[in-house]
Amino acid sequence: MHRPLPALVVAAASAVLAVAGALATSVAAPVSASAEEGGTVTWSVSPANAEGPDGRSRVDLELDPGASATEHLAVRNLGDEQVTFAITAADGYLTSTGRFNMLPSDQPSVDAGTWISVADEVAVAPGATAVLPFTVTVPEDATPGDHAAGIAASITTTSSGDGAQVGVESRVGFRVMTRVTGELEASVALDADGAYDISWNPFQPGQLEVTGVVENTGNVAVAIVGAAEFGGARIAPTGFEADDSGAGGPTSADLLPGERRTLSFSIPDVWPLGPVTVPVTVEATAVGPDGADVTVQPVSQDVTVWALPVSQLVLLLAVALIVLGLLVGRRRRTAKVDRLVADAREAGRREAHASE
Repeated sequence: MHRPLPALVVAAASAVLAVAGALATSVAAPVSASAEEGGTVTWSVSPANAEGPDGRSRVDLELDPGASATEHLAVRNLGDEQVTFAITAADGYLTSTGRFNMLPSDQPSVDAGTWISVADEVAVAPGATAVLPFTVTVPEDATPGDHAAGIAASITTTSSGDGAQVGVESRVGFRVMTRVTGELEASVALDADGAYDISWNPFQPGQLEVTGVVENTGNVAVAIVGAAEFGGARIAPTGFEADDSGAGGPTSADLLPGERRTLSFSIPDVWPLGPVTVPVTVEATAVGPDGADVTVQPVSQDVTVWALPVSQLVLLLAVALIVLGLLVGRRRRTAKVDRLVADAREAGRREAHASE
């Protein structure tokens, strides 16, 4: 599902000639990048039309192979000095937490990041906004489906630390999603597993830990909804935003083609009574060619975990050993008393014989 995500922010550092980058998201508020040498530069980047920002947080395109489209980005300098920003584009992806990112500067793009043509840099006066056109050109041999990229304005500052020159690159940008027309397929796959976390207190239940790796096996972006069922309750995975109901129920996350996401479920208060089966289900939706949501065939898997009563068995073994020890001790004491009685009787008989 194509839902707007925040725009991108990245700060990356490298020593000497290498510059590493990572892109985090933020478009609602401008971003400040401070260097040890020099002042603070604050700027924002957003999609635009030829006149200026148009309120979008990302760019969504649908193009045929070989076709192209022109869009615009607005770079606003919120500082009090003129700044020259480098303009770059790169392949995009979603992080393990579902946030959009784009490849760092030192990692070459191989997909939609290479389809974007834009000026290398732009100088923006203090308080001004520069609008730049950029063109997305789809190759003739591009595969159908969704292709993610990001476009950003960045500055690089250098500072000295421990005798080495360190380059710090700060980027702010947004997502450019291009859907290439053709045969579209929306599908997901699930591989789930689980384990039982034993409580070593035999009077307390343990916890089930279930994980499911969801892969987008289609060629369009999907929004996945994962849930596990136990004891008649529907359990949401951890690590995602709550759904619109505010609490409980399943949660959803976007997944680009070819990407994987791990869903984790923690199920407390599970007594170790042998095999426990937990059904895990993943539902997904995608945006169809007409813009409407399309439901994807859901996938499910039953995860069976052996919840062994280890701590209870240890307790029973300890009790059994104590009882056995008591019985053995009692038997030994009884045998000792019997021997003493027998010895006394024997001594009595000997004394009786001696006195005759």
